[in-house]
Amino acid sequence: MFKLFAFLLGIVLAMPAFADECVKCHQKISPGVVKDWEASKHSIVKKGRATCATCHGRDHKDMEDAKLAKMPTAATCGSCHDEQENQFLKGKHALAWTVMKAMPTTHMLPMQLAAGMKGCGGCHKLGSKSEDEVKALRSQGIEHGNASCDACHTRHTFSKKEAQAPQACQTCHMGFDHPQWEMYSSSKHGVRALLKQIGILPETAAAPTCQTCHMQDGNHEVRTAWGFLAVRLPLPEDPIWRADQITILQALGVLDPQGNPTARLEAVKAADVARLDQASFDEERKKMIKTCTQCHSENFASGEMEKGDQIIRQADHQLAEAIRIIAGLYKDGVLTKPASYTYEFPDLLAFHDAPTPIEHKLFVMHLKHRMRAFQGAFHSNPDYALWYGWSAMLLDLVEIKSTAEDLRDKHARKSSVAKR
Repeated sequence: MFKLFAFLLGIVLAMPAFADECVKCHQKISPGVVKDWEASKHSIVKKGRATCATCHGRDHKDMEDAKLAKMPTAATCGSCHDEQENQFLKGKHALAWTVMKAMPTTHMLPMQLAAGMKGCGGCHKLGSKSEDEVKALRSQGIEHGNASCDACHTRHTFSKKEAQAPQACQTCHMGFDHPQWEMYSSSKHGVRALLKQIGILPETAAAPTCQTCHMQDGNHEVRTAWGFLAVRLPLPEDPIWRADQITILQALGVLDPQGNPTARLEAVKAADVARLDQASFDEERKKMIKTCTQCHSENFASGEMEKGDQIIRQADHQLAEAIRIIAGLYKDGVLTKPASYTYEFPDLLAFHDAPTPIEHKLFVMHLKHRMRAFQGAFHSNPDYALWYGWSAMLLDLVEIKSTAEDLRDKHARKSSVAKR
C-alpha cells in the first residue's frame, strides 16, 4: 500500500508540464529515446502512468546538470510492479552481479570488459546492487547497470511483449560458455517459435519459447534444476559419479582435498549457481516436467530429463579424468601450480587466466564443451549435445593425455640431465 501511495504521490508531483519540458529538449538531443517513451504505456499521463520524473527525479533541468538525473533501479520499477520485483529478487538474474564479482577471473579483466558493457558486465549488470555499489560505479564514470528490468524490457518502451519474445534472451544467453540461444533457436522448439512469429504456423501452434519453460506463469525467478554449473548436493549414490563430482567440486574450489566444504562454497551458495539440497532440485524439476506436459506425456518428459541427467554423468567422468591428470602433474612437479590456486587442483574458475596450454584446454573442456553436452541435451538440440559437446570433450581429453605425456617426458629428461 505504501509503494502505491508513494507512486501516486510521484505522479502528482511530476506534473505533465514537467514531462513536456523533458520531451521538448530530448526530442532534439535524443529523439530515439522520446519515440520509445511515447510508444510505451508510461507516456499515457492522463491514465495515471509514470512520467519522466517518476523514474529520473526532478533535479535535472537542463544540459548543464544532466548528472543530477536519477537512474532507476529494480526498486523503482517495483513501485508499481512489486510482485515481479519480488520474484526477480529471489531469482538467479538478481544475482548476476554477485556472480561476476565472485569469479576470480573477473578481477583480472580490463575494466571495460568487467564493469563496462563490452564483456562480462554487459550482461551481468542486470544483477541487483546496493546503493553503495551504484554510487561506486557512478564515481568511476560508469553510468549503466543501475536498473535490472530494462535488460529484458528495453528502455524506454519497457515492452512486456518484447520481454516475452525469445529474442529478448539472445544477447546474454549465447556464445562461449552458455550458448542457450544457439541451442534453442536451432532446436525444433525454437524453429517452431520462429515460424509462429512470422505467421507460417498459426497462433494456436505449440511452440515453446525460453519464457515458456523458464518463466512459468510469468514468474521472474528463472531457475533450473541443475543450476549453471551442473553440480549438486547431495552427491549421487552411484560411486563412480559420486567420485567424479567430488573431483569437479574440488577443482571448483568448494571442497578441499579431504572433501570438506571450503569458504568458496559460501560464494557458490550466494551466487545460486548450483542446487545444494534435494528439495530445491526436486522443486525445479517438477516445475519443468509440468511445463513439458503441456505438449508431451509425463513419461516422455521424465524420460528426456533423465537422459539429460545421464549425459551430465557421462560428461563428468571425462572431465574428472582430465582434472586428475593435471592435478597429478602438479603433485609430481611436472607443472608449477599457480600461487593463486589454494589446493592441489586446477582451478576451474580461473577461466582464460590458466597459465599453460594444457590447463587452458581443461578450462575449455569444462566451460565450453561440457556446457554444450548437457545444455544441448536439455534444449533438445542433437548437434550441440553430440558434436559441439560430447565429441569435443573426448577430443579435449585425448589432447590433455597426449600433452601430459609430453610434459612428463620433458620433465624426466630435464631431471636426468640435472643429475649428471
